[in-house]
Amino acid sequence: MAITFTSESELEQNLINQLISGDSQWTYRKDLNTEEKLWRNLREKLERNNKDVLNEVNLTEQEFRQVQNQLTFANFYDAAKWLAGENGVAKVQVQREDASLGTVRLKVLNRADIAGGMSSYEVINQFQSFKQSTDDRNRRFDVTLLINGLPLIHIELKNRAHSYMDAFRQIKKYLIQGKFNGIFSALQMFIVSNGSDTRYIAAAQDTKLNEQFLSTWVDSKNDPVTSYLDFAEHVLSIPQAHKMVTQYTVIDSDKKALILLRPYQIHAIEAIKQASKRQESGYVWHTTGSGKTLTSYKAARNLLQIPSLDKTIFIVDRVDLDQQTTSSFTSYAENDVVQIDETDNVSDLIKKLLSADRSVIVTTIQKLNHVMKRFEGKESTPRYKKLKHLHVAFVVDECHRAVSPQKKKEIEKFFYQSLWYGFTGTPIFAENAKQALGNLARTTEEQYGSRLHEYTVKEAIHDKAVLGFQIEYKSTFSDDELDDLVLKLDPSIDLASLSEQEKERMIPKSVYEDEKHMLEVIHSIVNKSRRKLGFQNGPGKTYNAVLTTSSIAQAQRYYDLFKKVVAEETPVTIHDKTKSVLPTFPRVAITYSISENESTSVTNQEKMTEAINDYNEMFDTYFSIETMRAYNKNVNDRLARKQEKYLFRKEQLDLVIVVDRLLTGFDAPCLSTLFIDRAPMQPHDLIQAFSRTNRLFDRSKHFGQVVTFQTPALYTQKVKDALVLYSNGGENELLAPVFEEAHQAFKDALAGLRKIASSPESVDALSLGQKKKYAKAFQEVDKAFAAIQVYTEYEEAELEKEYHVTVEEIEHYHGKYENVLEEIKPDPEEIDEPIDMDMEYELESVKTEDINYEYILQLIQALVPTYIESEMSSELESDSEEIDSYINDLKRTNPKLAELMEQLWKDIQEEPEQYRGKQVSSLLEEMIQEAIAYQVNRLSKEWAMKESVLTFYVNHYNPKKERQNGESELKRTSDYEAYKATTENPVKRLTYWREIKNAVADMINETILPLRKP
Repeated sequence: MAITFTSESELEQNLINQLISGDSQWTYRKDLNTEEKLWRNLREKLERNNKDVLNEVNLTEQEFRQVQNQLTFANFYDAAKWLAGENGVAKVQVQREDASLGTVRLKVLNRADIAGGMSSYEVINQFQSFKQSTDDRNRRFDVTLLINGLPLIHIELKNRAHSYMDAFRQIKKYLIQGKFNGIFSALQMFIVSNGSDTRYIAAAQDTKLNEQFLSTWVDSKNDPVTSYLDFAEHVLSIPQAHKMVTQYTVIDSDKKALILLRPYQIHAIEAIKQASKRQESGYVWHTTGSGKTLTSYKAARNLLQIPSLDKTIFIVDRVDLDQQTTSSFTSYAENDVVQIDETDNVSDLIKKLLSADRSVIVTTIQKLNHVMKRFEGKESTPRYKKLKHLHVAFVVDECHRAVSPQKKKEIEKFFYQSLWYGFTGTPIFAENAKQALGNLARTTEEQYGSRLHEYTVKEAIHDKAVLGFQIEYKSTFSDDELDDLVLKLDPSIDLASLSEQEKERMIPKSVYEDEKHMLEVIHSIVNKSRRKLGFQNGPGKTYNAVLTTSSIAQAQRYYDLFKKVVAEETPVTIHDKTKSVLPTFPRVAITYSISENESTSVTNQEKMTEAINDYNEMFDTYFSIETMRAYNKNVNDRLARKQEKYLFRKEQLDLVIVVDRLLTGFDAPCLSTLFIDRAPMQPHDLIQAFSRTNRLFDRSKHFGQVVTFQTPALYTQKVKDALVLYSNGGENELLAPVFEEAHQAFKDALAGLRKIASSPESVDALSLGQKKKYAKAFQEVDKAFAAIQVYTEYEEAELEKEYHVTVEEIEHYHGKYENVLEEIKPDPEEIDEPIDMDMEYELESVKTEDINYEYILQLIQALVPTYIESEMSSELESDSEEIDSYINDLKRTNPKLAELMEQLWKDIQEEPEQYRGKQVSSLLEEMIQEAIAYQVNRLSKEWAMKESVLTFYVNHYNPKKERQNGESELKRTSDYEAYKATTENPVKRLTYWREIKNAVADMINETILPLRKP
């Protein structure tokens, strides 16, 4: 019996009813269904809200065109910058046609004018987006929310026969087709739902709209809100919807992207605001990797909305860490209503503290300490008294490292009217409390006050805000060798009475400083970690890693040894499989703190000078030991790859060797793996270090990966203890399976596949129902095979012996899977019951040499001048060779698409000004549609077919169907006599239709499908 699903139109109407019912400020506007009507509606609001400025003289047509031009944005990021406004008010400028009226600035939207004043809230649906090319079709958007007449939130719905991901893919399709232009270019938020599951994401262009960042809403207790009607109640009611697109957004000028806060960030900010109103301090426990710096920025910025506070002071951790934090703050604040002041010196800090400006001041504890010393003995001065009486809120990132209990006590004594808000991913509890020192605080709660909001690593992984961890505990020697070593140290010892941990505690440090051990570590990194480092993604899209060692001297030895391995001066060499993907792998850098006063400082400076010179040669930079701070910042940026220039392979680092630097507070989503060759750390240090790896990045990065090379039994216990402490007992949910579990899962998946199809050849004889089961079973095999390849224990040479299958056989099964998928994929209009499998699943295990065309588009987009840049960057121009190389690679697999991309790239290089601020993906889509339209026009003339009918046939062509939609109409309207009159050697009437079908099929398969399926 077929399942009857609630229709999309009914879901749509239910959502509208939810929004406008009860005590709601939303108004349903069924009449606003075209762009012309939307512009007219916005014009009416603009004139009504600016009567005083307009002097009762409404806008002329020419004047309103000025408004339309200013409100038609090149991308959503530009729209977000405009929405930030002047002091929170977004305006447009109009030169009046009547010169006596001059130039006026009109208010469009006030960020703070929530649920009142000039703000209006309207709901529209079934907006008609008319087709823009012959291959296009008219579209109707689902539901859009307008604030003051501007579309700011768009909701795409599918019924429950579909995944919410189908709604997400629909939005990406609209973006590629350029549907969100004109007045819709102001959008800030996309929402996708199938009724049961709902997600939201910041508006972005198609190549930057990453499904990894789709967010689930959770309530203040971190319970998920997934139903579309519940989501509407929590997120889309007023004032929440207004806040979502004005107060809970951050504009990242480095990434040129809009960020929408996740729900736990919003709840924490609100909790801090409420505590400040009660004059209470406290701390926020948000697991590392969940965006604490971003949350603390918005918390610091929003605290200035509290009238009783004079200043917000943001304290960052150490001088060498504040570079990335301050850089992030500056990037976030560039388009914000609050000025972020980074204090350069103590006098500057005092000046800013005493100024009347309500601003967020970013500083370090060292500078605050100097401020207090500066005023010693000056207690009677007016400046001291003014400073002393300031109402200050201190926001402290990495709150245990930035401020000690002793120092906090001193500052509180000086700023006696202060509130403190600490942010930490690893609170100090009674279980790992600091050593007692008088009456000083030993735990986070004692130091900062009660916990205001909590979001643990367990919750973050469940919500997909961060990734789980895959940990491998390695040893470079065997159990027998460990026993021999223990006996050598104490011949009288009873080995049977010792646990593995007790044996490992006896291992002297010198064992791990031996070059043989170090070479084994390097071999594991360069030859057995390709999957961990994303080699399957291809050049430019691999990940990077950090190697942490026990000391600066050991880090230096590793750096020298890596250079020898690259120069082929050691028994360990880099395998051809590694070189075939990245010929320049590994690009290694080293960073550590240099002190002038230590006995090793001269050696450390000499070795660092040598490493910096290597770095300069590698990346054509000009750093020196005197510009060490700038060098460290460049290493940070290059490792993080947040700027578009680092999309290019020649600008990328593969590995950075550190002792402690970068292990706390450093954010690099493309960093996938932490290699640890040092003794186990304390619980909070372990979690901090591990969390460098588990940021969301792309579809292929499934875990934050950690490999330890010392004392595996000790590490296993230490990690377990740390995870229990920081996950509220959810440690089993945080870790990927160990190799033995992954090994068994692959064997079980293969057995399940063989049960359905004993060989690839047997697939063809399966019934349709059996083929559905086969497709699902092969997906399980693919997942398990991809998973097992990440482990260093996996050896491809052992595949047949261990699992009784070869790579060739898996590839053969894969080919059959692709054919079966086409056969079982339902027509969207014919779905009557759901298929129990993921129809959009992307295979991972089988290595493909295909070049990702979206990656090429990203590289080209990085070189297109924006409205801000004066010209194409000369530094980026040199990267054109890399783009040319990728386009040539694409020619091998998809020459038709590569030809169009090559032409577009050539045009951009020749006339970059013509493409300023343009979206490359939309330009390519236009070229594709033009190429398809040309082929349809050519063939329709050649065979005397009606072009509009052939266009319909092509648009609805389904390779798996024998009879196509529109086939009868195409046959009926084809004109043999007209064809015969214009053709030199016409085919006979009897074969005319068959020849048409062959010609159309050839055109579609050889030209159109390659363009549509890059």
